Formats: sequence, C-alpha cells, structure tokens
Amino acid sequence: MTTVDFKAEVEKRKDALLADLFSLLEINSERDDSQADSAHPFGPGPVKALHKFLEIADRDGYPTKNVDNYAGHFEFGEGDEVLGIFAHMDVVPAGNGWETDPYTPTIKDGRLYARGASDDKGPTTACYYGLKIIKELGLPTSKKVRFIVGTDEESGWGDMDYYFEHVGLAKPNFGFSPDAEFPIINGEKGNITEYLHFSGENTGAARLHSFTGGLRENMVPESATAVVSGDLTDLQGKLDAFVAEHKLRGEIQEKAGQYEVTIIGKSAHGAMPASGVNGATYLALFLSQFDFVGPAQDYLEVAGKILLNDHEGKALSVDYVDEKMGALSMNAGVFRFDEKSSDNTIALNFRYPKGTSPEKIKEALETLPVGKVTLSEHDQTPHYVPLEDPLVQTLLAVYEKQTGLKGHEQVIGGGTFGRLLERGVAYGAMFPDSIDTMHQANEFIALDDLFRAAAIYAEAIYELIK
Repeated sequence: MTTVDFKAEVEKRKDALLADLFSLLEINSERDDSQADSAHPFGPGPVKALHKFLEIADRDGYPTKNVDNYAGHFEFGEGDEVLGIFAHMDVVPAGNGWETDPYTPTIKDGRLYARGASDDKGPTTACYYGLKIIKELGLPTSKKVRFIVGTDEESGWGDMDYYFEHVGLAKPNFGFSPDAEFPIINGEKGNITEYLHFSGENTGAARLHSFTGGLRENMVPESATAVVSGDLTDLQGKLDAFVAEHKLRGEIQEKAGQYEVTIIGKSAHGAMPASGVNGATYLALFLSQFDFVGPAQDYLEVAGKILLNDHEGKALSVDYVDEKMGALSMNAGVFRFDEKSSDNTIALNFRYPKGTSPEKIKEALETLPVGKVTLSEHDQTPHYVPLEDPLVQTLLAVYEKQTGLKGHEQVIGGGTFGRLLERGVAYGAMFPDSIDTMHQANEFIALDDLFRAAAIYAEAIYELIK
C-alpha cells in the first residue's frame, strides 16, 4: 500500500504553486461583452486566462484541448471511468474599495490578495497541484481524470453549454468542483433570475431621471446612484440624517440643476445577501420620501420598501423552506431606470430549494405594481447527491483525516460547476474558519488554507482514482 505525506509534497512545491497562481491572477479575466467576438466569446480577459492555464498544463506534459476559447481541459491517466474536475478562470468585476490593485497579486500578513484569489483561481491552482503531485510521484491509478476549466461561471454558464455540445466526449462519470467550501457541498439550491419591468413615466413634483445600481445579478450592489430634480426640500440634511441612522455613506453632487445622489453599502456574494448591505435598496428607501408619481414612484417603493433586507422573500410572499435544503434566498442584484426608457428593470436573483419553482415565484411577483415579470433563460434546478454516495463518503473521509475535523453534508444557495454532473459536488477550498471574501473588495485567500487545500485535493483525487 502506498503511503504518501501529501502535506510534505505540497511544501516542496509551494514556490512553484504560487508562481503559477500569480501568473493567472495577474490577468483581468472579467467578462466584457463590449469586446466579445467569435474568438473571444466573453471578451479577451477570460480567453487570456484560459490560454495561460492550458499553457501551464501543456508545460507539465498533459494533453490539452481548447474548445473554441469557451472552455478547455487536460487529461491524466487511463481507465473506463472518468473523474471530472470543474474549475473556472473568469472573475466577477473588481468593483471599488480595494486597498491593493486587484490584478497585482499581493501577499500581506500571510494572505494573498487579488480578484480571483479565492474564487476561483486560487482553489483551481491548489487542485491542479494536487493532481500534479500524483503525476510526479507516479502513483498507480485506474481511472482517467479530466480537468475542465471554464470562462463564464460567474455569468450564464454559456461556456459549459458550448463545451459539452462541442467537445465530442461523454460527460465524466462523477466529479467535483474546487469552488466552494469544505467539508463538502453535496446539495445546491435552484437558481433563477426574475426581472421586474417598469415604464419610465414620471409626473410628480420630484422627478427621477435615472437610477443605477449593481454590477451582476449574483452580487449584492455595493452602491447605487440616482439623478433627481424638482421638489427635494432639504435633500442634503435628510441624506445626512438617513446615512447616520443606517450606518451608510452617501453623497450629493449638483450638476446642471439636477442632483446626483449616491449611497454606498457593502458588496457580498448574491447567494448570501444578508452578509452584504444593498446600497440600491437603501437609496430607493431614502428617495421614496419625496413626491415621485407613477412608475418612478412604484420603482422606488418596490425597491426601497419591499426589497429592502427581504433576504428570504417574505415581503414578496415567495419565502419557502425545505427540511433538507433550507430556505429560499433573494438578492436584488441589478437596478436600471432611465426616464426615457419604456423598459426599466430590477433583477432579482433567487436561490430556491426543492418544493417551490420559478413559476410560483413569478406568480407572486406579478401582484406587485409592475408592468410585467420575466424570467432569465438560464434556470438551474435544485441539485443533491446523497450523503451515502461513495464520492461523498470518500471526500469527507479525506477531509476528516487531513484536518482532524468532523465532516458533514452541506446544501448552499451558491451554484457551482459541481452540479454539471448527476454525481457532482463542490469541495473546498474554503475551510469552516476561513473568512469569506468572494465577490468582495480585498478578496484574499490565506496561504495556509491554499497549501492545506492542495494536500487535501492530492489525497482526495488519489483516493478517487487509485
């Protein structure tokens, strides 16, 4: 029987691991539709990061395949069964509030700061080195590994739709994604975005010219800005009192007789909306005290009085709890209002357990004072791999052995590539005591966690394919 000290093997490769990770983190791989074309389906950044990752795999002697710059993979080993590992190179927008440059990886106090450090370039590189250890030690294996890397995980998963359609290979038999937390994620809620539509009519003593907030549906909007004019008595004094009461930051700028009002909260991952402070809903609440009329007023009332802190959809009457999968969550993610537009929207991202559905949610939303409600094309239904499954049991056993902590199953609201396979889970790289900075300013991964995860991945992959 082979016994390997995987932690010691990671220790030997720490510098190489960091060098490869830095080369990935230095690439701004935010999706950019303004520069998308046939060669860059989600813009140049994600493609550049995909090429760099495949270049690293190629350097290490793996056969690689790039599927039209949507996604790519490399393979290791032989066998009838295939273990799939699913990771991604795209990142959410860096946003504001960073103390370091988000694309200049920086180590401070044992932490590596960069956009993508914890979601998902850090965990991807840790997992890559886990497999590299198995390859370099020549450990005996009986299954094939296909390590698949996408470029659109943070948006619509168009990368994986295209990849599976064009790669010409059957899906792996089982697998995991290093894109969540330990001990394991073996259940994921459904994920749907529903859009509230409003016209731009605007006839009150106060006038709403525009309202914008939020970068992505799966991020809590850090801030929002509205342009207003008309009867706005003591606007500055009221804003000062409002931000003091709610412990927020706010500012007003006058431009050509109009006022640009901004409120700043705190960004967070849309799957955990309660851990952020939604600047857009607070701005709407603040403005709703003035005399806006018609759809402009409806927009502010819905955003500020119904959506504000309604993280479980109770005020919307869509709340639902499943015994195993937990509660529905709602993130009001993107706000776009322009008085000249007949189609202004609020995007609501729901993570829903089994027992409810996008249609039931839509039905409840249609009772709001809105023009109409539409659904995103991309719906992910609830996903669960039983605790008894050998994949789950093996991964939990390795986690317990390496950490000395008790393993347990978990269901989350986040959506990971683990759900691409019927027998697919998410596994690491965050530990129970890690600080979660995914989708936030000053995102980091603790170096100890990075190396600890690499050792767990090495042993876990080996146990699954030996």
